[in-house]
Amino acid sequence: MFADRAKIWIRSGKGGDGHCSFRRELYVANGGPDGGDGGRGGDLIFEVDEGLNTLVDYRHKRKYAAGDGEEGGKRRCHGKDGKDLVLKVPEGTVIKESKSGKVIADMSGENRRQVVLKGGRGGLGNQHFATATMQVPKYAQPGQPAMELEVSLELKVIADVGLIGFPNVGKSTLLSRVTNAQPKIANYHFTTLNPNLGVVDLDHGKGFVMADIPGLIEGASEGIGLGHEFLRHVERTKLMIHVVDAAGVEGRDPVDDIYKINQELEKYNPEIAARPQVIAANKTDLIYSEDEDPVERLKAEFEPKGIKVFPISGATGKGISELLYFVSSELEKMDSTPVVFEQEYFPEDELIYEELPYTVTKEDDMYVIEGPKIEKMLGYTNLDSEKGFAFFQRFLKETGILDDLEAAGIQEGDTVRMYGLQFDYYK
Repeated sequence: MFADRAKIWIRSGKGGDGHCSFRRELYVANGGPDGGDGGRGGDLIFEVDEGLNTLVDYRHKRKYAAGDGEEGGKRRCHGKDGKDLVLKVPEGTVIKESKSGKVIADMSGENRRQVVLKGGRGGLGNQHFATATMQVPKYAQPGQPAMELEVSLELKVIADVGLIGFPNVGKSTLLSRVTNAQPKIANYHFTTLNPNLGVVDLDHGKGFVMADIPGLIEGASEGIGLGHEFLRHVERTKLMIHVVDAAGVEGRDPVDDIYKINQELEKYNPEIAARPQVIAANKTDLIYSEDEDPVERLKAEFEPKGIKVFPISGATGKGISELLYFVSSELEKMDSTPVVFEQEYFPEDELIYEELPYTVTKEDDMYVIEGPKIEKMLGYTNLDSEKGFAFFQRFLKETGILDDLEAAGIQEGDTVRMYGLQFDYYK
């Protein structure tokens, strides 16, 4: 069963709670706090598996959670870290936030492994809270909560060239003739229900990947017929071979067919419609018209617009070689970098918009920011990394914390404390 879509719920691991205990040992007076830290929660990771070509595994199981960190122990024992969970997906899988449809990760090109949800940081044990004035701290820090998200997985075929056209115009026949792919071929609409990929081998190693994509009908951009099955898989192709029934075997006009399909592409995504096209005028072995030559009519209509027309026959092989060498030469002129979708949704951004309390106070010469919102942010943010520090700065600005500090009278060079973190304030 070919499955190119799935919707799943994912969760990272919760951080283990810090432990509260005191040293009890014979002949040792006032042993002091010795509660250990909680373990880190496991990360939720997506990874490309070359052996997979569908998302069928995610149709049967919908919920995935990484391991939680264990609680800290006595004698300063650190809790065990939660186990990371690695979800294997085929190359070309796009992970989206299910409600907004924004891209979280595209598992294509060089992106073979990505941490989508970070595990919560473990809480500190009471050993960290002893001070000169508080030598018996009877509290420990709880672990950071897990992050959870509902995501949609979409497999978008990775091919250089896509075969597009109405159903039953000969796309599968062409693919089977020029590659080692063996698509199902029959004389009825929608023989191709799933995209078929094949590698075209030409001389001097100038090959390319070709995809026979499910047929298109009017209204496909609204999801009619196999609309979105077709359109989703054409998004990565650099060039399209527009296969048309030049003989009009089913009574349709080939020129009209091309305009209708290009109109559906335009409605779905104008950027895709603007990509280079080549017209393969197929079934020329069945042309018996004594009037106007349909191939010449296609050339007169589209070649002035820069779209080259090649008369071919998928049944006899006539004209196919010229078509493939032209397509190969066009691909050489294009950027070889695969089409990869940019990240649009960042799960950690939820920390900015989540309604959690915090306080800004002044203690002696220091401004102190505390509260659940700050604890949670520090629990997920690695301030040692460039990306983490940039997020930290954006967090302060977009949550209004910087405005609150200025309202409290902070000046440049003053010190700000957030739990164990201290920094000087500069605009």
